[in-house]
Order: sequence, then structure tokens, then C-alpha cells
Amino acid sequence: MYPLVAQNPALADTRGLLPVPTTVQWGQSRLTLKGHWRVRLQGPQADSALRPVLTEFGTWLSQQTSDKRLTTQFVAAGAPADLTIAYGRLGQLATLGDEEMYSLRVTPMGISLSANTHRGILHGLATLRQLLNTEKKDYHFPEVDIADSPRFPWRGLLIDAARHFMPLPVLKRNLDGMAAVKLNVLHWHLSDDQAFRVESKVLPRLHQVGGQFYTQAQVREVVRYAAQRGIRVIPEFDMPGHTTSWMAAYPELASIDSTYGPAQTWRTLNIALDPTKETTYQLIDKMLGEMTALFPDPYFHIGGDENDGRQWRRSPRVMAWAKENGFLKTNGQLDKHALQTHFNRRILQFVTKYQKRMVGWDEILGPGLPEDAVIQSWRGRKGLYDAAKQGHAALLSNGYYLDLNLSAASSYLNDPVPADAPLTASQKSLILGGEATMWSEFADSVIIESRIWPRAAAVAERLWSASDVRDVPDMYRRLGVVSAELETLGLRHRKAPEQLLAQLAGGRDVAPLRTLAGVLEPVKEYKRHFQGFTYTPSTPLTRLVDAAPAESEAARQFGVAVEGLSQYLELAPAAERFKGASSKALLAFLNAQLRTWESNDQKLQPLLLKGSSLWEYAPLSTQLRLLSTLGLERLQMLEKGQKPSAAWQATALKQLDAAKAPAGQAELAVVSHLRKLLTL
Repeated sequence: MYPLVAQNPALADTRGLLPVPTTVQWGQSRLTLKGHWRVRLQGPQADSALRPVLTEFGTWLSQQTSDKRLTTQFVAAGAPADLTIAYGRLGQLATLGDEEMYSLRVTPMGISLSANTHRGILHGLATLRQLLNTEKKDYHFPEVDIADSPRFPWRGLLIDAARHFMPLPVLKRNLDGMAAVKLNVLHWHLSDDQAFRVESKVLPRLHQVGGQFYTQAQVREVVRYAAQRGIRVIPEFDMPGHTTSWMAAYPELASIDSTYGPAQTWRTLNIALDPTKETTYQLIDKMLGEMTALFPDPYFHIGGDENDGRQWRRSPRVMAWAKENGFLKTNGQLDKHALQTHFNRRILQFVTKYQKRMVGWDEILGPGLPEDAVIQSWRGRKGLYDAAKQGHAALLSNGYYLDLNLSAASSYLNDPVPADAPLTASQKSLILGGEATMWSEFADSVIIESRIWPRAAAVAERLWSASDVRDVPDMYRRLGVVSAELETLGLRHRKAPEQLLAQLAGGRDVAPLRTLAGVLEPVKEYKRHFQGFTYTPSTPLTRLVDAAPAESEAARQFGVAVEGLSQYLELAPAAERFKGASSKALLAFLNAQLRTWESNDQKLQPLLLKGSSLWEYAPLSTQLRLLSTLGLERLQMLEKGQKPSAAWQATALKQLDAAKAPAGQAELAVVSHLRKLLTL
């Protein structure tokens, strides 16, 4: 036995592991791969549950090592094996318990992976993939002993296929990415104002009016593909709002006697189903009877968000029914929340009839809602805590909205159950976990992966690892490692933006455009809706803002260096500054980066000529040049121990304020870091 050194998870030598396992003990040796990959399976129905995944793992291993001999060779009990797998039983995807724990041990003699169920084995294989080291022609796994299990049982990713259709290859690639970081729920948003995306044989106009859709056979294929990777698929058919496409197909559903077409805008329309007519519920019952049969998971999402009741208030029919049935307030106004709760209770009856458990956004929470309903909070923690206090299982999505283009760090530090959560122990146990959400108004099938990855991996770690695993710099370091790993699985989060840049460059040198795009980010939150460019579902997402990263790594690294410089200046005596090797290296990095940005504008000018599709981004290129010049001047002053004049400071601040203005729905991600540098 080789000596192993125990690690505290919060201070662990995390290497390339993400999520950080519960406990890790690193050894000093390694298992070197020597031209064979022999796998021994010990478990019930091992062939059907794990053989396909293990075969894929062996193919991946041979690709990463360029050694075709390292494909999976299954061996019988008692035969020599490089990987021995043992598990007790087949897991059930919907079981929220200890089914995902696993133990993984690597020694120079071989690897042993054990778990209660095959679901744990799947997670152990994901960890093993992250342990592979390739050093020239030496391929090995480091010696290690890992015991691991998730903090939360529900770790999801929402993919919106209603606003922009996502073909099966896109879904499958993202499922592979989810499995790699131990996310275990695909929340598939399948209907909205723009389209109903699943083939309906009982109500065929639902899918016919909105364009592209999934056949029922394709739905089953996605469910099967996900299940092989230990991932549940929970559909969402949003109602009573976000249903314009339903009314385009079946006008009798409308609250106001009007006709509709599928929405051609991304704005919230506040168009809602009529909750007062029995024919509405009869149609929904038919739809649910068909759709629930397609999805084996016991949970079923009915949406319930963003209905402000304006159509109900404007409908004489709805208001008359509300008055007759006691849904008016004392002032005579409609009690919108009570009426929607009435609607929810009717839908819950159908969902229950089809042996499903209802999930809805936090707007459905209210008096009279049965405790069996699961609440997903998108508007804030209050909804999450209120749900748990009222006895509901709950999920957190607030703070995990990937489409808002916020940093991975902001998601990473957003804990579903922080230490100061105002909940009892039993109430905390009702918080099942959370979901990262990728709404697709500004993400089509080409660029969606660049908007999900690698930031979704930060959410995955927050939901899997211990609450005290919170080292942001280390998370970012490992995020880069995972991003590269995801590429080996076929994800296009790096390739697609690069191809879009090449297309925008039109045969010219793409490097200057790449440099500018690398320090841009799309505007945050929902500002892109309100900046003078009208988007429809058919608007191509092929501008520079679409090729820019959701979070600029170049800007982040520059910010880390500026912060390092600030700390250095606070600690180093003035007479000793910039004499050590590390401080000189820091200064050299900042100078080199600023010189690159300063010179880039001139190189980019041939692409920024008026009339080109890139002209709108010329102001950002100019601002980057001007700020970089100021940054170089400030570094020179710091190196010489000089203070800037009042006039120089005024000019710098004026330029910084001007540089905050977005262009083409994008903004310079480096402005805040340059502000810190220029004001040191």
C-alpha cells in the first residue's frame, strides 16, 4: 500500500477535478497505461447498464492518448484488469437518495470503482476522465483515493428549445457535458409563445403552427440518451401564460376573443389561457395525457410564470365568471393570484391523474396549493424560503441564469442554502438543489453551447460539492481545464464562436477581430432587448456580440493581474518596488497585454470600414485603444514612482466613463479593471 495524504476539501489539491469530491487522498505514484484497457464488471445486468458507456470511455481514452490499443476490452472475473467496477444494483433515476455516491481508488496496480448503484459508477467514470494525465507519450492516472457523493440530489440545466429550436445533436452534446460535471436533470423547456415543440397526435395543430418540432420518437431518443448518462429529463409546458402558440393553434383557448399567430417577438406578451372555460381544461387534459406518457420521470413542469392577469381583467367573460365564483377582491378588482391558483389546482388534478408530481415557477406558490407541488424559484430567495416554510420541496434558479451573461463567480458563490438561511433543519432538507437556466432568446443552436459552457460547470460544483468549497481563483483555474475536456467530448463552445469570427472576417486575418471579441461581452441581464435593435425569432445571431464570450477570460485574467499589482503596491516599500522577479513578471504581463490592445485598433480598421457588418463595433475598438494607452502611461508612472497630475486623472476618468457605453449590444469587459489600474 502506498502512503496517501488526506486533504480538507476546502483546501484540497483539486488538480483538474470539478466538482471537488467529498474527500480526496492523493498518493505519490501512478497507474501508467501500457497498451491495454481491460475492464472487469461486477454487478447485476452490467451489460445493459454500463457496457455502452464503458465502450465510449475506452474510445475516448484511445483518442486522447492516440493509442488505438486503449479501447475497452471486457474481461471475465478473475482475469487481470486495469479497471474493476462493482456495484450493488441498478439505480432509479428519480430516486433522491444515496444512489449517486461512489468510491474510486487508483493504485499502480489498477483502478477500482465501486458504488451502491450504477448511477454512482457513471459519476466515478466522469471523475476518472478528469484524472487522466497526458505528458508527451506518458499516459497515466495519478494514485488517489476518492469517496464522493452530492450535496444536493437535484442538479439541473434548463435548455429552452421553444424560442430557438435545438436539434438532437445539440441536445446530445449538452447531455454529454452535463454528465461530465455530474449535472443530473435536463429541464427541457418545450413550449412558449413562439412554438410548441413536441409532435402531438391528439392535438396536431399545436406543433404544426410553430415550425420545427421533435417527433415523439426523437423525444424518446433524447430521454434514452440522457438515461444512459444518469440524467433525468423533465419537460416543461408553460401555462397559463407563455401560450400564444397554443392559441394560434386552438383559438378557443384564448381569454379574449381574438386570433393569434405564434409570437414574433421576445417580449413578455401577458397573453393567457382562459381559466374559466371547461373546454380549456378538456384540451389541456388531452395534451397532458399524451405528453406525460412520453416522459417517464415522475416530475412534470407546468411553468406558471409571468402572467400578470391583464387579459383576464380585460375579458368581460372572465370578469363575470370571477364575480360569480368569488375571485374578486373587496374593491371589485380581480384577484389574479387566486384565479391562477384555481387554474393550478385544476392542472394539478390532471398531473396527479397521470401519476406525475407537479413542478412550477415560484408564481404558483400561494394559499391552497397542495404541498406535493415543487416550487422553482427564479425571482429571488424569498420564493425559495417561503416554499420550504410552507412545506414544499423547492429548487433555486435565481442567480443561475446563464443567459444574463453574468460571471461564473456570481453563480459559484450563490448557495441554495447559505449558513444564514432563515430555515429550520427540516425546512432546509426540502431544498432539493437547483438549476442553471439557458433561455434562448439570444442563443440559437449554433452559439448556445458557448453560452452554457463552461460557466454551467461552476453551478454544477456549487450543487455537488461541500458548501465550504468556495475558492474562486481555483474554480476558474479548473474551469479552464474542464472547458478543454468538454472539447474532447465534442462540445462546440469554443469552435462555434471561432467559426463565426472567421465568417465575419470574410477571408481577412481574423486575429485582430479575435483580440477585440476576446475583451467584449454581451450586455448584461435583459438590456439587449432595449438597445435599438429589434430581434425576432428569425433574426440571425451572427454579429460580433454573438461571437463574444459570455464572460471574457482575457478581461478576467487582466483583472487578476491588476488586483495583484494593487496588493503588491500596498505591501512593497517604495524604494524596493519592481526589483523582484515576480513583480517584474507582473509588470511585463500588464504591459504586454496593454500594448496588444493598443495596437489592435489599427490592425482592425480594414474590417471596420463603414458599410461592413462590423462598423457598429468601431467605437469599442477605439475606446480599447485609448484606455490601453492610458494604462501604459500609468504603468510607466508606477514604475518610476510618479503620481499622475490632476489633469491626467481627469482625462482618464472621462475616458473611462465614455468607454462604458455599449455598442452593437456588446460592452468592453475590461473597463472596470482598467479603472482600477488608472486610479492606483
